[in-house]
Amino acid sequence: MCDCKTEKGVNLDLLNPVLDKYQEQGGLINILQETQDIFGYLPKFAMEYIASKSNNKLATIYGVATFYTQFRLNPIGKHLIMQCQGTACHVNGSKDVSRAIQDELGISPGETTEDMLFTLEDVACLGCCSLAPVIMIDDDTYGNLSPKEAVKIVREYRKRGDQDEN
Repeated sequence: MCDCKTEKGVNLDLLNPVLDKYQEQGGLINILQETQDIFGYLPKFAMEYIASKSNNKLATIYGVATFYTQFRLNPIGKHLIMQCQGTACHVNGSKDVSRAIQDELGISPGETTEDMLFTLEDVACLGCCSLAPVIMIDDDTYGNLSPKEAVKIVREYRKRGDQDEN
């Protein structure tokens, strides 16, 4: 074990059990998944550490991390809002719902609010076509939305977030 600390005080020794677990060829995706579970995203310093301790080049690790949409290279907010943009949602008004949420939060898909409360993402399909248009916030699904209803839901989460800080 090394005393591997970054400038942010993060102990990279947390990754050693993950690296040991997936020594075999083809374990990079599993390593990245567990690394993201640990940090909430894939920080550059963690990918550099993985490269230094495994048989993977940093370019390979970065290529995998940017190819798969499950991986995030930046921290996300407390609440992840996924907006379905699939066909059923699209024809039922998902663009209007999306625009209302973006206007309410002041961010675009792929961005996080300055207060780190919300991250907004567009997704191809949430698998809830009968509820179109639909969004998910964390593990909660909201369907048959109008733009006004979507904003109301986001405001309720913001209110809960404000209460958590008090």
